[in-house]
Amino acid sequence: MQTIGLLGGMSWESTLSYYQHINQAVRQQRGGLHSAQVVLYSLDFAPIARCQHEGNWQQAAELLIQGARAVEAGGADFLLICTNTMHKVADQIQAGLSIPLLHIVDVLAAHLKTRNITKVGLLGTRFTMEQAFFSQRLFDSFAIEVVLPTPAQRAVVDQVIYSELCQGIIDEQSRQEYLNIINQLSANGAQGIVLGCTEIGLLVQQHHTNVPLFDTLRIHADAAVQRALHHEH
Repeated sequence: MQTIGLLGGMSWESTLSYYQHINQAVRQQRGGLHSAQVVLYSLDFAPIARCQHEGNWQQAAELLIQGARAVEAGGADFLLICTNTMHKVADQIQAGLSIPLLHIVDVLAAHLKTRNITKVGLLGTRFTMEQAFFSQRLFDSFAIEVVLPTPAQRAVVDQVIYSELCQGIIDEQSRQEYLNIINQLSANGAQGIVLGCTEIGLLVQQHHTNVPLFDTLRIHADAAVQRALHHEH
């Protein structure tokens, strides 16, 4: 099998889920004592989050490129950036590497296409929801339309991510607020909801709602396992 490279720590709460889900999927497919071959580099999230909120994406990119090169040096065959928001600088990271980057939007789009989904609601950080790097890639490359929450709802979604989920806090009231937003997006024509932040799956899972949910973390991790197991050297 190929070695999966994980650039994590953004936050480590969701990186833990990546590592667990990837290994569970390998064991499910290979059985016995099999587990994934993984190189993980976990960054300190505080300086990166500060860069995000200051709009200093170049410095954030430089921090991630250093980590990505460490993953490559560790023997990874390909790289996953274990966060949606930092895919804003995915092209810069890819340019600094000789191994391929498995882009979270591309594997999400492939997953949605197999289900004939053409219009989705999007939950994520305000950067993911409001900037073009996520929604525009979905629309331009895959003709998938994105419906966003209202500005007030986006503020709630973002606040819960940074103040609660990234710090390991799971709050029932926040879950209900998310479910209300999900229901409104569905009423506004979304065929399903993209959980476009890798922490959201800690708060909201499919059993909480009848609206189809597409968890980018699980989709990304599953795609990594398929690549590792079926793209042999």
